[in-house]
Amino acid sequence: MRSKMILLLLVVFLMCAATPVFAQGGEQGGVSGNLNVVGAIVGMAIASGLCGLAQGKAVSSAAEALARNPAAGGNIQTLLVLGLAFIESLAIFTLLIVFVKG
Repeated sequence: MRSKMILLLLVVFLMCAATPVFAQGGEQGGVSGNLNVVGAIVGMAIASGLCGLAQGKAVSSAAEALARNPAAGGNIQTLLVLGLAFIESLAIFTLLIVFVKG
């Protein structure tokens, strides 16, 4: 019962906090448009950096796994390529967002 009450209060609070959004007018140019582009570029930089770190860790782990068990090379390579594709998709989606915002 108590958890339902807390959840209800949380929903009411979030609905009250979101109402000022409806009072905002349309974008009128100026600094706001430039900040959106800068934010998208910073987001792309962060995503690219983290993708590079993740890909390095994935390749390192795959090389270590191959060194421990060379007979499992085919399975490891398949999973490595699949994992690298998923990691790279983050950077591609972020690049798409940069082009949509810009």
